[in-house]
This record gives sequence, C-alpha cells and structure tokens, in this order.
Amino acid sequence: MTGPAPGRRLRWLAALALVLALAAGLLAAGAGQAPRPAERGPPVRLFTEEELARYGGEEEDQPIYMAVKGVVFDVTSGKEFYGRGAPYNALTGKDSTRGVAKMSLDPADLTHDTTGLTSEELESLDDVFTKVYKAKYPIVGYTARRILNEDGSPNLDFKPEDQPHFDIKDEF
Repeated sequence: MTGPAPGRRLRWLAALALVLALAAGLLAAGAGQAPRPAERGPPVRLFTEEELARYGGEEEDQPIYMAVKGVVFDVTSGKEFYGRGAPYNALTGKDSTRGVAKMSLDPADLTHDTTGLTSEELESLDDVFTKVYKAKYPIVGYTARRILNEDGSPNLDFKPEDQPHFDIKDEF
C-alpha cells in the first residue's frame, strides 16, 4: 500500500502547521489578551509558486496577488500600480521579498531569498511590509515555503499575520 499523494500530504502538513500556530494564539488570548471580534473575509489559502503565478495581473477578470515575506496580498485595488503594464507589475504573481527590500525591479531580485541583504535593506523590508502591504492590502494566503520547511515538515515558527477572519475550518 502506498502513502498519501504528495498534494494531500502537503495540505495535511499545512493544516497541522496552522493548527499549531492557532493553538499558540489561543493560549496567548487566554493569558489576558482580548480576542478581536470576528470579521468574515475570503478564506486564507496556501499558494504554491505555480498557483501564485496565475495572479500576476495579466487576466482582466482575475485578482492581482503578490507575496512579501511569504504572505500573499491581494493588490487588486492598486491595479494602476500592479496591473498589466503598470510600474510594479513585475512584483506580482510571485514572492518578491528581495525586490521589496532592495526597492528593485531587477528580475534577479524578484525572489523570496533574503540571503545577503544588508541590515538597512532588512529594516526597509519590515517597514514596507508593515506600513504599506499589511496596512493597505488584504491578506489572502501564504506561500507554501512560509508554512512548510524544505523537507515538507511543518514550519513550527509559522505565525499567521493578523487575521480577524481566519478560521481553520474554511481553509482546508
């Protein structure tokens, strides 16, 4: 008998990682922090690189997504910046963390890899991540790379960003 298909294993591991992260959040909430009222939004998804590439702004009827630090944002409301032919379209449909940190649209910088970034670039990345993307655009998911380690095991350091509408039942 063979084991589960790789896609099912990936979803199971992602679900496990999310459950662990949510359990940690519930413990923190029980330690005196008041939970936020639940707002409903679109379900949060896990994106492979191939799935994220489908949302690069080329299709008029599709939302436009980009990832920074493994968090996938819906930047459709900024279509004039991120849509087809727009100045920042190169950032969409992928995890462009390095490009955001370096303020670069060079194709070599349009990657998740932060290896070798300076402390100033990392500080800029955190600043733009918080003050631009998290403040302005809804989070629609996470990249598989953020939730799972290279070997497919759950990333125990994964912590969902602020998600008042996050409900594990809707996700898998």
